[in-house]
Amino acid sequence: MSDIGQIWVYLSATPLLHLTLTLVVYQLSVFLWRRGRLSPLLNPVLLSIIAIVAVLLGTGTDFQTYFEGAQFVHFLLGPATVALAIPLYRQFAKVRRSAAAVIVSIVAGSATAAISAVGTAWLLGGSREALASLAPKSVTTPVAMGIAEQLGGLPSLTAALVIITGILGAVAGPYVLDLLHIRSMAARGLAMGTASHGIGTARAMQLSEVAGAFSGLAMGLNALATALLLPLLWRLLS
Repeated sequence: MSDIGQIWVYLSATPLLHLTLTLVVYQLSVFLWRRGRLSPLLNPVLLSIIAIVAVLLGTGTDFQTYFEGAQFVHFLLGPATVALAIPLYRQFAKVRRSAAAVIVSIVAGSATAAISAVGTAWLLGGSREALASLAPKSVTTPVAMGIAEQLGGLPSLTAALVIITGILGAVAGPYVLDLLHIRSMAARGLAMGTASHGIGTARAMQLSEVAGAFSGLAMGLNALATALLLPLLWRLLS
């Protein structure tokens, strides 16, 4: 048992362990998702988060130690985001014809996401710090954390809220859109990208390339609109 303990101490200090853990857990989650007939309730990101958190808690591993190995995957978020330009380029003609609708949808969606979240938290007695952390929850994580810090919120809390928002949007979004009888893939993509950023965009890509293209566009423009308008509105209303 002492030898096993020594081996674990060595492995837990090796960055490669946590990179391998991340990749293996995600592949297992994708396997379960496919076996579950692509059910949104078996979202691979959600399953991976639950599994990795359970492993870290069970082994007493702090996040910083884990991130030293998993940061390579974090680095790939940049190229993955840039790669969203490929389906957008392929669908550029449709995007151009829908330019006015896209702009109106994103402005309305961005405002609704911030106002509904902040308004609900305010009615429930949330602190100013909590409201500032919640306001940019529908924006991709790096941008949301920067906005929250500028507003006086907690970037770490914002990061958690962004992930929760993305997972909820990816899981529930298609069902809600079906209930509303929204069949247009462009409209579905805009809704998913605006409401649930990168995780929602990944789900939209599974629906169709058109939905993925519009979702990627919505994610980027929503981040830009929120970064420009939310701090200004926050100061005016404070």
